[in-house]
Amino acid sequence: MTIEMKYRLTGEPSVLEIAGRKVGGGQFALIAGPCTVESREQVLETAVAVRDAGATMFRGGAYKPRTSPYAFQGLGQAGLLMLEEVRAETGLPIVTEVMDVRDLDQVLDVADVIQIGARNMQNFSLLIEVGRSGRPALLKRGLSSTLEELLMSAEYILNEGNEAVILCERGIRTFETAYRFTLDLGGVPVLKELSHLPVMVDPSHAAGRRELVTPLSLAAAAVGADGIIVEVHPRPEEAVCDGLQSLVADQFEEYAQRVRAAAALAGNVLAGALL
Repeated sequence: MTIEMKYRLTGEPSVLEIAGRKVGGGQFALIAGPCTVESREQVLETAVAVRDAGATMFRGGAYKPRTSPYAFQGLGQAGLLMLEEVRAETGLPIVTEVMDVRDLDQVLDVADVIQIGARNMQNFSLLIEVGRSGRPALLKRGLSSTLEELLMSAEYILNEGNEAVILCERGIRTFETAYRFTLDLGGVPVLKELSHLPVMVDPSHAAGRRELVTPLSLAAAAVGADGIIVEVHPRPEEAVCDGLQSLVADQFEEYAQRVRAAAALAGNVLAGALL
C-alpha cells in the first residue's frame, strides 16, 4: 500500500460480536434477506425462512440507491418499522443501508449493522457520522474502487473510534458484460492480509443472475471470506427490484447447507446466536 494506514493488521484478526453473533475468527456470518422491504408479509415470510435455515442476520433495504431516479426508492420509515418487527418476531439482528446523514438517527433505531453501499463508499461525511455512532458498519467496495481506496474509507470510520467495521467485496466494473460485475475473490485474502477487519462477499450484486449466485457463494466461502450477504425473496418474480438475482426463500435451506460445507473447507463454522 502506498498510503499509510493507521489501522493496519497488528496481531490477530478482529472478531466482532453483533447482537449475540460473532463475525470473524472462524465464525462465518450468513446475512440473508430481500433487496428491499416491500411489505410486512414479504419480510416476515423471508425472515422466518432464512432464520430456520440458520442465517446469522437479516438484511433488507428501507432506503434504496437506484441508478434511475424513477425507480422504486424504498419505503423509508415504514420499511424500518417492518424491519423492527422482523427482529422482534425472529430474533435476527438487522442489517440495513443508510444513504443520507439526515436518515441516520432513524436507521440507528433499528439497525444492528449499518450497511454503507458501494455508491457511498467515499461519502466521507457519512462515514464519519457512522463512525461516531459506534454502530457496527458493513462497508461495500465501490464499483470502480481499488482495495486501497476501500481500506482508506474504512479508516474514516475507524478513526472516529468505531472499530466494528466489516469490509465487503461486491464486484467491480470491468470490460466483461456476461454478468453485472466482476467478483474480485482475490481481494478477499489480500484484504485479510492487509487488515484486521472481517471480510464478507456479496455474490448477488456481482452476479445479477440467480443461477450464478450459488457458485460464487461457494467460491467466496472456500477462499476464506468471513461471511456472505445474499438476497432472498419468497417470490422473486414479483420482486420490486433485483428479483433476477434473488434466491428463492423455500430453497434457501439447501443453499445454506452447501455454503456451510464450503466455509468448513476454509476452517470456518456458521455463526449463530451465542448461548
